[in-house]
Amino acid sequence: MAGPGSGRRGGASGTQPPRPKHPPQSRQHRGLARLRDHHHALWEMACGEEEIPYELPEGSGPGRVCRAGPHTPAGCLLDPRRRLDYVNHARRLAEDDWAGVESEDEDKEGEDAEEEAMDVDAGKKLPKRYANQLMLSEWLVDVPSDLEQEWVVVVCPVGKRALVVASRGTTAAYTKSGFCVSRFPSLLPGGNRHNSTSDKVYSILDCIYNEAKQTYYILDVMCWRGHPVYDCQTDFRFFWLSSKIQEEEGLGEKSRINPYKFVGLQNFPCSSDSLCELLATDFPFEVDGLLFYHKQTHYTPGSTPLVGWLRPYMVPEILGLTVPTTELTAKPDYAGRQLQQIIESKRSKKLAGEKDQAATRNGHYELEHLSTPQPEKSPEGQDGAVSQMES
Repeated sequence: MAGPGSGRRGGASGTQPPRPKHPPQSRQHRGLARLRDHHHALWEMACGEEEIPYELPEGSGPGRVCRAGPHTPAGCLLDPRRRLDYVNHARRLAEDDWAGVESEDEDKEGEDAEEEAMDVDAGKKLPKRYANQLMLSEWLVDVPSDLEQEWVVVVCPVGKRALVVASRGTTAAYTKSGFCVSRFPSLLPGGNRHNSTSDKVYSILDCIYNEAKQTYYILDVMCWRGHPVYDCQTDFRFFWLSSKIQEEEGLGEKSRINPYKFVGLQNFPCSSDSLCELLATDFPFEVDGLLFYHKQTHYTPGSTPLVGWLRPYMVPEILGLTVPTTELTAKPDYAGRQLQQIIESKRSKKLAGEKDQAATRNGHYELEHLSTPQPEKSPEGQDGAVSQMES
């Protein structure tokens, strides 16, 4: 593969013509470009010049991927080494088996150096054990130009984010920091001793737990019945999750063998009409906010600009929409102060990009809590409404 400085440019004098000026790219576009470049480079390293054609939707990434296994979901972009990482990672989460991880990391140091030499963003390493396993959002202050065409939105209930792992006849719920808060049986594949017929049957989900309703609302899926979908695009993961939930009878109802409900959250288009309709809808739960997902992003633990977060009252101002006056769009007392602090925080992080990247790698994410605390009347409580969400 030719390096960035290979080849001759300009005339006989060796001078280079001025580079054309390109409009500045948003963080979302840069993140998506890095994702495409990374998969293309990994393909070249793993498979050389051999090409295997594979039909993908237009604009969905590299047009070459590796052969899928007999049970591999068709919506996944596959690289043999990368997919092996995800398979092993899902297995470790399911079995709580982290033996040999340190030695594997040492073996990969040479590979990482090779990728860096090719000027490829290798992405973050998969986290160990149960901390920092969830894909977290950033405030959607910089609105992408393709929001209506390339993004979907999920309406989120008030609750606590939870990593749910169903394996070996039991189901465990972990906080973002990796603390196991509950173990119980469930009707998820692998979640109780009756449906856990093999060690290879396990499921890993990204959920929001609402204690008042005793319900786990399923945001996303990382693995279902032993088949990891980390490296599948968002639109496929959501379709896969919806179809699989419908196949599991009794999952959305409380019972002795399923003491907590598991309910899938729907995703909607990001068109103006769709967003206005959503904000006028009466949902069966208390709404906390809106998560915006790029259709092409994979499930990557950590903070990403390809998942955005807004409180409902922010939609008119941030997205420039005229929305109906409803309970969701009513501005709280701290609205102006919160928006100002968010914008100032984003601006300061842009100026200190390297520090921001270092903090992300260390597991300090911008959106630390999905649940927004109820505002207090004191100025101190107003500050807390922002600071507790951004830590």
